[in-house]
Amino acid sequence: MLAKRLATLGVTGWLLIITSAVAAPALPGDFIADLQALQQRLEQGDIEAVGARAVFQAERLAGGNAADLWARALYLQLAAGAEARAGRPAAAAERLREARETPGVEAAQRDRWQHEEARLRLAAGQHERGADLLADWLARHPGDVEGHWRLARSLANMERWEMAADAIDRALAVTPDPEASQRALANAVYRRAGREEKALALSIAGLEGSRDPEAWREAAALAQRQGQPGHAVAIWETGWRRGVLSGEADLHRLVALHLAGGTPARAAEHLEAGLARGQLEESEENLRLLAQAWEAARDRKRALAAWEALAQRTDNGEDWLHLGQLAHAWGQAPLAERALRAARERGQEEAERWLEALTGSSRNVMLMS
Repeated sequence: MLAKRLATLGVTGWLLIITSAVAAPALPGDFIADLQALQQRLEQGDIEAVGARAVFQAERLAGGNAADLWARALYLQLAAGAEARAGRPAAAAERLREARETPGVEAAQRDRWQHEEARLRLAAGQHERGADLLADWLARHPGDVEGHWRLARSLANMERWEMAADAIDRALAVTPDPEASQRALANAVYRRAGREEKALALSIAGLEGSRDPEAWREAAALAQRQGQPGHAVAIWETGWRRGVLSGEADLHRLVALHLAGGTPARAAEHLEAGLARGQLEESEENLRLLAQAWEAARDRKRALAAWEALAQRTDNGEDWLHLGQLAHAWGQAPLAERALRAARERGQEEAERWLEALTGSSRNVMLMS
């Protein structure tokens, strides 16, 4: 697989170079014929023999005249092509380095060979050398989007997060709508570089039309880490409404985000709907969460009803006491007295003091009337 992928690197275009490099010296016909024959043999799979012949010719022509040196550079490119087809990207990159450093090679051709060498070095795992070559090349070719992404991947492999994030910035400046793999890379790099606002913006932009629940969860988590609970709950709410997020765990997360985001009434509504649909079990935990949500929303009627339902379910003295205290605070004396008596019967000594306060308040009201 590697050899097949590398076969396209640094091996094509030399015939075009012969005819289009206007600043290059004219080559004798025998050189052209030999190069063409070797190219044909390479395409037919005669890799090792072609590579050996190309290296031999390059060495023989070293130190010759301008035409010899130009031919030498082309033989070195052909040798690079043979190495690439053989699955040896590092060796191919070295041949291209020799080719572009040959005296007399025009700048445009050196530039093309530098680009190919950078790709080969990156393919060989030589990230530092490859990244340096590619960064230098991109400074002259800023519109090569794929080059910026390739550079970012290489820099990320070396954990140079700031530089990788800068490369991604340049790529997104040219094409703001990256592919899924590029978006994932950008998110990871931005987070490592401490640029979570950019990661969040990119994540949100990628959610349009997305049916991947993990993408929605990750975007909400990013928002929450940035201290933006409102954004987090808005993302999760949208994913829930679209049916991308579903199930008991996602519903519980939605409720928690609404509570954290300052919208407890919506949390309670989601809980009630889940209980009504049978999506949530009518457990003590869920009933308690519902009561707490309505209380946080200060919906007195629903909060008291929910706490009473919970207290009847658990028959716990603490729950009766809380209901009594809440009912007393909200002016619901009959409910408060009934709940506090139930709390006292279940061992809550504090309920006695609240009953005395409640009784005292009732006497004062009667005297005033």
